[in-house]
Amino acid sequence: MNKALHTDNAPAAIGPYSQAVQAEKTIYVSGQLPVDPATGEFAGEDIKAQTKQSLTNIKNILASAGADMSDVTKTTVLLQDIADFGAMNEVYAEFFTEPYPARAAFQVAALPKGAKVEIEAVAVISEK
Repeated sequence: MNKALHTDNAPAAIGPYSQAVQAEKTIYVSGQLPVDPATGEFAGEDIKAQTKQSLTNIKNILASAGADMSDVTKTTVLLQDIADFGAMNEVYAEFFTEPYPARAAFQVAALPKGAKVEIEAVAVISEK
């Protein structure tokens, strides 16, 4: 049975989708834009600030289900400009430890609201 997850510590969905869905021990986190839930605005204009906020949103959504970043098994990173890959990767490395999740990263033509990055994640809740 699927369970929609929601936390006020991440931006509300801006369409007909959930922040995340939990199916048994697996959590599918929708793509997170770099929106600060306290202000409703982007956390910053540069790729590092935006990456940090997108990953913080994921972290907060996972926490609402009793999970954390060490439970993430797969991410997908969508970049407005692939030239930002290195700077995004620096921030990304601050949120994960080995074994790192599997990942794909793509440059896309555009992201909602003109964001520089959007990140989605899949996590499997582990016994801690």
